[in-house]
Amino acid sequence: MKLVSPIMGLVAVTMLSGNVFAGVYKCTDAAGKTAYQSSPCAEENKALKIDVKTGGSTDLTVQLRLQEQEQELKKQQEVERQKQQLKEATRIKDATEQSEKNQQLIKGNTIQYSAFAIPPYRHDRLPEQIKPFASRLPEIEKFRRVAALRALATGNCMRVESVQLSVQSQMKQLIFSADCSSAKTFHYKESELIK
Repeated sequence: MKLVSPIMGLVAVTMLSGNVFAGVYKCTDAAGKTAYQSSPCAEENKALKIDVKTGGSTDLTVQLRLQEQEQELKKQQEVERQKQQLKEATRIKDATEQSEKNQQLIKGNTIQYSAFAIPPYRHDRLPEQIKPFASRLPEIEKFRRVAALRALATGNCMRVESVQLSVQSQMKQLIFSADCSSAKTFHYKESELIK
């Protein structure tokens, strides 16, 4: 019993001293005055956290600055992600509107267009040859309609059977093929359809 009491006392002192010295902060204010304290330094002071067990220190000012930069970067990334989402949603909406115009044109002119003359390209199920041009889907749908109208306007195409994006297309110059019931095929470059 006599041995237990001194051991308990030693354990208590060790635990208390560990807690007291667990966090020591060296704070330097704008005037260069240095103070050591057990609580974190005021924000305007230069702060070092000293580890009394290892003798090492951590510059909390630098650490705080890095955390702020990291938070700012995350905010910027989130803003960019939201912009991309909005851009994608707008692109899908515009492409859908152009597809609907194509379908209205076909339904209103069943003699000049086969039912599958301009099948819609769905953004979530694009054919492999269209996927590389997904960012231009609204324009593709519009140009398909214009290519069909141009083919009919030649007088050599009585009925449009199919209008597709050509495999010869490039991102900066789309090419469209309009197949007619007269077995004629018309090819139009994007630059020609803009005129």
